[in-house]
Amino acid sequence: MLRHNRAPILAARRKAVCVELNARTMPQATREIKRRIKSVSNTRKITKAMEMVAAAKMRRAVAKVLATRSYADLAWQTVIHLAKKVDTRHHPFFRERPEIKNVALVLISTNRGLCGSFNINLVRQVTESIKIHHPQLKTTNIISYGVRGRDEARRRHLNLIADFHKEDITDDSTIIRPIAQLVAKDYIEGRCDKVFVAFTDFISALEQRPHVKQLLPIVPKIDERLGHIIHEKDLAADINVENFSEFIFEPDTKTVLDAFLPRLVEVQIYQAVLESEASEHSARMMAMRNASDAADEMIGDLTLAFNKARQAGITAELADITGGRAALE
Repeated sequence: MLRHNRAPILAARRKAVCVELNARTMPQATREIKRRIKSVSNTRKITKAMEMVAAAKMRRAVAKVLATRSYADLAWQTVIHLAKKVDTRHHPFFRERPEIKNVALVLISTNRGLCGSFNINLVRQVTESIKIHHPQLKTTNIISYGVRGRDEARRRHLNLIADFHKEDITDDSTIIRPIAQLVAKDYIEGRCDKVFVAFTDFISALEQRPHVKQLLPIVPKIDERLGHIIHEKDLAADINVENFSEFIFEPDTKTVLDAFLPRLVEVQIYQAVLESEASEHSARMMAMRNASDAADEMIGDLTLAFNKARQAGITAELADITGGRAALE
């Protein structure tokens, strides 16, 4: 994490307060400072409360992420290994298109702000991925899931073709099922040749990484810059499909793949949403904590300026009294 030197900022802030004090009379200056201290204190109460709310939401979101991550990772690794053994003619999700004409990307963002550069970094990662992997494409079809990502995509003039309403809390995978059905249908019918999902991967409360992952087609080797970020332990790393002579499908290969692969895409999008929600609440918690710390520093600066102004007023009054007494003598 980057740590910024706040000393120049604090020095400039103190200088600005002193300059403003000099421009006012002493009673006006003290009244203004007291008003500012009260205003900043009220703001700090709000940011502290929002930090506590975000921390509570983050704990619930992280618990959901950890509960489903193992299943989602293992299912994805299993189908990647399966792609090495299964004839790609059995299902269109395994077929790579000879020419890439259209690309669909599901953009998972937030509905609210006050979470730092969370959404901006995600959209920046999306634009960079488009430039790196598909520079020949003039447009990439964006499917937004979240108000902030939708607005940022419009501001950057990306090709937004669909927008889905995002719930504040995603309870189960049925909420995102329409998105999975849309991208699966578009891919099967040939309206897009690749499907990606863009989300923010939750690493820890202090670290979240914007990430773009390829969903379709499912191929044994996916570009590392687009593949899923491997966490501390890859649950399927020890699986060696070369040791398996064949897979047995009952009742038949097509029936099993038709039921399993769309569900897999749905699970991957659902996991991406959970990762994004945990990252969102973590980023908002840290943003509100930084705001509270900045408010504390500002209150300290204003209190110091108030004490100086009050002391200067007392000194001026004493000087007037002393001067008057000397004049009488």
